[in-house]
Amino acid sequence: MELPDTYLSVIVPAYNEAERIGKTLKRIDQFLRGQGFSYEIFVVLDGPTDGTRGVLNNLSVKISNLRVIDRSVNRGKGYTVREGMLKASGTVRLFTDADNSTDIAHFDKMKSLFDGGYDVAIASRNRKDAAGARQVVPQPWYKRIVGQFGNAIVQLFAVRGIWDTQCGFKAFRAEAAERIFARATIDGWGFDIEVLALARALNYKTGIIPAHWINDPHSHVQPFDYVRVLGDTLRVWFNFLTRRYDL
Repeated sequence: MELPDTYLSVIVPAYNEAERIGKTLKRIDQFLRGQGFSYEIFVVLDGPTDGTRGVLNNLSVKISNLRVIDRSVNRGKGYTVREGMLKASGTVRLFTDADNSTDIAHFDKMKSLFDGGYDVAIASRNRKDAAGARQVVPQPWYKRIVGQFGNAIVQLFAVRGIWDTQCGFKAFRAEAAERIFARATIDGWGFDIEVLALARALNYKTGIIPAHWINDPHSHVQPFDYVRVLGDTLRVWFNFLTRRYDL
């Protein structure tokens, strides 16, 4: 079956990623060049203050389908992913982290879901979501404990039945991406919860694949960010309660 252009857009949000993003983009391009569909790699800069721009300039002559949105103001990961999702052109739109903690090869399983009629596909590090999910190099113990507590709040107020809402590897059909992200409001780390809650409210069929996930010790997520995510969760609940989302 002939696939339309562009089939896949890979959105990579990037803050200060000079040390990691080069290797990640080369890996994404190397994997996708071996697939039978067209693609673009779409980096959205979230106001970096390091050498990320220089790395991308060097890569632009090596990766022909690399696109960059260069924003000088830092707005947060949620804003950055939303910007990429709404400006991408792919029939399927995937966002993934610049640290490559979830390798691009996971998309093979996601593509099978899309071929089978799913609208949204997410990766999970939790075996309760998908058999075989695992953290090869786990997060520090305190992050795991806070994460487990936070998920209980997420389950109660926003997204029942999904045990890992925060894995940074999620894909959407173009229509689903445009309808979901056009309604999204959260600019920070809690945006994953909002887009999953919106996908469910809009009746999009969502599938889950197991993640083979490797923690990067240089993650930008700080302990207090978990508190912000809980606040975002309550904000999503309040937005649904007050019918703020145009459904």
